[in-house]
Amino acid sequence: MQLFITGTDTNIGKTLICSWLCLQTGYSYCKPIQTGTDSEQDAATVVILSGSTVYPEQYSFKAPLSPHLASALENQVIEMTTIQLPDSPDLIVEGAGGLLVPLNQSDCLIDFIQYLKIPVILVASSQLGTINHTLLSLEALKNRSIPTLGVIMNGPVNPDNCHAITFYGKTTVLAQVPVIAPMTQENLKKIPLTTALQALLSRSP
Repeated sequence: MQLFITGTDTNIGKTLICSWLCLQTGYSYCKPIQTGTDSEQDAATVVILSGSTVYPEQYSFKAPLSPHLASALENQVIEMTTIQLPDSPDLIVEGAGGLLVPLNQSDCLIDFIQYLKIPVILVASSQLGTINHTLLSLEALKNRSIPTLGVIMNGPVNPDNCHAITFYGKTTVLAQVPVIAPMTQENLKKIPLTTALQALLSRSP
């Protein structure tokens, strides 16, 4: 199965969740569009935390900005139709920022997800403000008829927020990943896949 991991915002924990899923399943990983390459890249983090196969970015920009701005600074235009995913049946694809982050003058990340035609898992914070952000993201995915498998909550365990997102978003909270400190492969390995995720990832592609 190929999965697209998106989030309710930037720095919401998508790379951590991708690393955890890759570590626990042996899935490979790619992030087709990467910005902020002057600092540590997300692919390098996934390698360290999971040891999984990581494919190179197809668009890579130095500035830690939205893709449409970072690419413009380097006089490039992101053409989503030129992006080809690796030929891997078990692949986790990480997005850049949230769903409505612009890629160019006409396309946002959600357009790219729709173009790829692979199902989505949404990563959300567990903390205050997450209900609004998560429900808005779920609504955007629903409006595009993008298959959404569920939500993974990242941060301090918060049953009330999980319940609200499940109820109002008419979705499934697939897992709650707590704060991990220090962030190491050994500590990440201590968090087993939930039954819901095991069942999901055991499906045929």
